[in-house]
Amino acid sequence: MKKYILTLALLFVVSSQAFSQSEPPYGMSEIQAYSIFYENFRTGDYDMALMFGKWMLEKKPRSIQGVNRFSLPRQFERMINVYAELSKRETDPSLRSAYIDTALAIYEDAFASFIEDEDFDLYMWHFNRGRFYQEHQSIIRDGMDHAFAEYERAFELDAERLIQAGDGYYIQIMLNNFIAANDRDRALEFIDSVEPMATPSLQGILDEARDGLFADPEERIGFLESRLEANPDDISIIVELATLYENLGMRAEAIQFAQKIYEMERTFPNVRRLADYAKADGQNQTAIRYLREGLELTDDVDVRKTVMLEIAELYQNEGDLRTARQFTRQAINLDRNWGQPYIRMSRIYAAAVTQCTAGRTIERDDRTVYWLVLDYLDRAASSDPSTAATVNRERGGYERAMPTAEDKFFRGWETGDEFRIGSNINECYGWIDETTRVR
Repeated sequence: MKKYILTLALLFVVSSQAFSQSEPPYGMSEIQAYSIFYENFRTGDYDMALMFGKWMLEKKPRSIQGVNRFSLPRQFERMINVYAELSKRETDPSLRSAYIDTALAIYEDAFASFIEDEDFDLYMWHFNRGRFYQEHQSIIRDGMDHAFAEYERAFELDAERLIQAGDGYYIQIMLNNFIAANDRDRALEFIDSVEPMATPSLQGILDEARDGLFADPEERIGFLESRLEANPDDISIIVELATLYENLGMRAEAIQFAQKIYEMERTFPNVRRLADYAKADGQNQTAIRYLREGLELTDDVDVRKTVMLEIAELYQNEGDLRTARQFTRQAINLDRNWGQPYIRMSRIYAAAVTQCTAGRTIERDDRTVYWLVLDYLDRAASSDPSTAATVNRERGGYERAMPTAEDKFFRGWETGDEFRIGSNINECYGWIDETTRVR
């Protein structure tokens, strides 16, 4: 009991020191006492700074003759730092706590004394008191709860400044506090208020936090749908809903939202998404329409050549071999060292044989087209070694289908002779009009 009473007395004595001296010590003038206080504060002699500075807390001089730009709130800040530093140097837990209590009392006095002052930065004082509570949370009871309350007040006063402070650090710890308290509604409300001013790095933190609040995708869909009702033009919500619907296999909804995205922002990725849906549904003409539009929305050569070859394949599937060849040639022109367009060309010409002999027996003249098919497979292999496996796999079937030695003898075709593939074989091949050599 004696120790408890002694501790209380010690706290009272140390805390009351902050406000127990209304005049400078030793009969000094205000400017003399202030000068000694400032010099010792600057050099880190906090015991001496305390002796010559605490009178300002009691008297509260708004100016000191001879001191330019004197700021009393600034001296309160310095005295708070003095007590905080003295606490750090103290080994006695009771004294450490007493110093911190005194610093907090100075904060209270500052708010009461300067709240009406125009130059009193209310945001910064709440922010600094929050940091003080956080830094000394091991000493202050419920220190972090007090810190969070101060940061919330600072956010109310100037959200943008708090967002910028510490590169979003204080926003993150506030958000984590809401999440730890299982206050999802408050966390989501806070995220919504921060997002318009968030930096890219902070936005990533907000996105991750929001995702963590909804472990169940279906629950998140419900949440996003409610947000979309309030913000029908928010494309970020629409994009996320489209992704969630796709992941859950809700394909009709996914396509519906993909269409909304496309209508709001006609970019290549948005057109690409719709083309993929159309292809998966076997809607080749629709896919072609989207992909051709996509070509107008990108200047990336690698993307363009891939899309052109994709369009060529779709046209081939539709039986439009001439247009398929047109887009294949465009892909070749963009990258002559890429083997896939040559392979596509070989397949287009092989398809021409199938198309031209539909309903009849394939004849020796038809088989000459396979020489041209093999020419393009050779080009693929020579220009792009990565196609070797595909070329070797397909070559065998075409070699067995080309004219036999008997066919060549009967027609008088000599190996190495130039040979035209066109209407000379059959009118059906007139659109090809390319030269090959007898093999």
